[in-house]
Amino acid sequence: MQPPEQNEMKDEPIQLSVFDTNSDSKNYDYRVSLDKVKYELAKFGLTSNQSKVYIFLGKYGSKTAPEVCKALKLPRTETYHLLTTLQNKGIVSATFQHPIRFAALPLEKAIWILVNAEKERVNTLEKQEKDLVQLWNNIPDFHAEENEAKEDKLQMLQGTNQIHGKMKEMINNAKKEFFVLGSEKDFLKFYHSDFFAPLDNSKIDLKLLTSASDRTMYIFDDIDRAKVRRLHDGINDNLCFITKDSDELLFFTKNASHTTQQLTAMWTDSSAMIHSMKLLFNQTWSKSKSIYL
Repeated sequence: MQPPEQNEMKDEPIQLSVFDTNSDSKNYDYRVSLDKVKYELAKFGLTSNQSKVYIFLGKYGSKTAPEVCKALKLPRTETYHLLTTLQNKGIVSATFQHPIRFAALPLEKAIWILVNAEKERVNTLEKQEKDLVQLWNNIPDFHAEENEAKEDKLQMLQGTNQIHGKMKEMINNAKKEFFVLGSEKDFLKFYHSDFFAPLDNSKIDLKLLTSASDRTMYIFDDIDRAKVRRLHDGINDNLCFITKDSDELLFFTKNASHTTQQLTAMWTDSSAMIHSMKLLFNQTWSKSKSIYL
């Protein structure tokens, strides 16, 4: 049986919305801001069409499912599914009246709900960690490690969360040395993420090579300035990499200096690659200027 709202779709005129790409539309100028909002909402777990429905309801007020379907030119079945999903996420409400009308929660409240839902999910996963590890350890290993030769590993990391997670892991496991070469923008990002706090008072060999200018030298206030040097002219701002204990390398293929917002990095434990990058680091370090208070 068709939903009762379907009959209302036949005679309603189609209205152009801010989502229409027609360059003659008066709403066309808002498309840049709209696309940015959709991009940001993706960080909170919303798909492109979920974001479209939420934004439409938030900017055009409460609507029926057929009105959403027509305005956004979405398939009827998908529209109902999207509205149900957004209700389940807690950022869209529905009325008891007929026909049912859907409304978006204010953006600040919606973000608060999405963030707290993610926190709860992470907390649940942390609680399940011990049980999962125990189950894993109950299963024996079926390979003979002593007969296996070490193979170099390579891992491609995309996005801030994955890369920052790997950086924290490397910092926490550093025992002997930790070398970082990066642009001013890279070190500003590291500073605001509080990455180097565990290294401030550690006894490991810490060396930081940066193109940071005098106005951003405050990011090294808690670090011995003998451990920091300024890159000499000619080093590309897009170059950024980290080595740890001669056994790990994190090389940014797209770092904070790129125009794209999507960071990309390569992690490896290849001794040949790590050795090559350490040679580059040490040679650059010897030619770089010391930073004084």
